[in-house]
Amino acid sequence: MTGRMPSLPLSTRKESRALLRYIGIALAVALAMIAPALAYQWQNSSSSSARSFPPSAAPSPDGPRDDRRTTPGKMPARRGLPGAIGEADGVVPDGVTVFNDAFPAVTNLDPDLLKALRRAATDAAGERTTFYVNSGWRSPAYQNRLLREAVSKYGSEEAAARWVATAAKSLHVKGKAVDIGRSDAAKWLSRHGAQYGLCQVYANEPWHYELRADAAEHGCPRMYADPTQDPRTR
Repeated sequence: MTGRMPSLPLSTRKESRALLRYIGIALAVALAMIAPALAYQWQNSSSSSARSFPPSAAPSPDGPRDDRRTTPGKMPARRGLPGAIGEADGVVPDGVTVFNDAFPAVTNLDPDLLKALRRAATDAAGERTTFYVNSGWRSPAYQNRLLREAVSKYGSEEAAARWVATAAKSLHVKGKAVDIGRSDAAKWLSRHGAQYGLCQVYANEPWHYELRADAAEHGCPRMYADPTQDPRTR
């Protein structure tokens, strides 16, 4: 035995070289077809990553900027921004009750209204009902902001007036009105509020209460359909 590998027949070697040529040609054609797509994808990915967040629009590490739309009385209290609306304007965070003296929305209410609310809330607590303040006193700036948002939401000043009055006419700005949450507290007041002088004023706002001193004796007056029917807000 010489140790040499046996030679393949000539025809077999030719077929092998031909097969390798075909494989090489096929790979070259495939690469030529996919190369432009890969190059475009890489270029697009690189440019979009550079453009996605310019410095002025980069996400804040503390979350999105305060441009959220919220219901009246639930607007986030912004601090440190010129012209910002915050707690000093009557914005109320969740969980504030009629007994909380840390918020102008509560302490700037008419004293007689606040006294009646606290009397009623004390009695309601015996039935495990808490009077939360969704909105109380509001500054004119806060009221105007709510009105602008209502116009945007409802499409016109006329439609918005069914829910939000102007700062000059608003009973909230005067400290004469409070929006009570949650639904169990509003239901409690609808049954017992009159004996404390607390009356729902607008049929479309079961949370909106005002003081009517003679309600304990004569009952609450007939409700307006909405604020546009109230002579005080016209």
